[in-house]
Amino acid sequence: MTLHFSKYQGTGNDFIIIDNRKGDIHLSTTQIAFLCDRKNGIGADGLMLLGLQDGFDFSMTYFNANGKEGSMCGNGGRCLTQFAFDNGIQKSNYLFNAIDGTHESIIHENGWVHLKMIDVHAIEKNIDGDVTFYVLDTGSPHYIEMVDHINQVDVVGLGQSIRYNERFKQEGVNVNFVAKEEDKILVRTYERGVENETLSCGTGVTAAAIITGLEKLGEQTIQIETLGGKLAVKYNNKGDNEVNDIWLMGPGTFVFKGIIEI
Repeated sequence: MTLHFSKYQGTGNDFIIIDNRKGDIHLSTTQIAFLCDRKNGIGADGLMLLGLQDGFDFSMTYFNANGKEGSMCGNGGRCLTQFAFDNGIQKSNYLFNAIDGTHESIIHENGWVHLKMIDVHAIEKNIDGDVTFYVLDTGSPHYIEMVDHINQVDVVGLGQSIRYNERFKQEGVNVNFVAKEEDKILVRTYERGVENETLSCGTGVTAAAIITGLEKLGEQTIQIETLGGKLAVKYNNKGDNEVNDIWLMGPGTFVFKGIIEI
């Protein structure tokens, strides 16, 4: 099979994107894992198919690097919006469907893509010894732990131990470590499906931003720095663990395109 593909990245979170608007591309788990493999294939944190769906500008199907269909990917949604624009679906405002439901996205003049995330209706606070952590779903499930010195955290080692502990090992969870600075937060993420630290995670920084501003009601915007670059999250905290009008904002950057035989 000959595949035409493009590579995009959103603050270092990189994706293989394939135009499947004809609906004729069907990839196996093994094939997707091969394509995402950084030594034997193209290399990516995930793979997305751009499809068509009645009532929407496009549909998004996302696969993790292990080849299995994944939950919502925020950086992926922004990159797929930019890919749609670059490949003939040229609008400023989009409506698309993903595994967690309907999303709006906007391409702004500054080159950033704004993606509306699902509302959050539940935030779980836990205390385990001297560790306080939060669990919430922003399209994907996330564990959030605040830390003082983020560069001293063993993200992979601790991330694996939490992702595979008794509570989370069956479904998995994305593990985020968050440090507050005066005007921003720093976020590092261990992602399930990739099973490693990634340079950025869109649903993860969204969850981190919500937890950071949990004590403040109303509209707020949180500036975020990841290993891969800068993002921002805007939302309305209604209180009682209800958060809506959530927007993930950042770049979706074209890297290269090519053809591969599989």
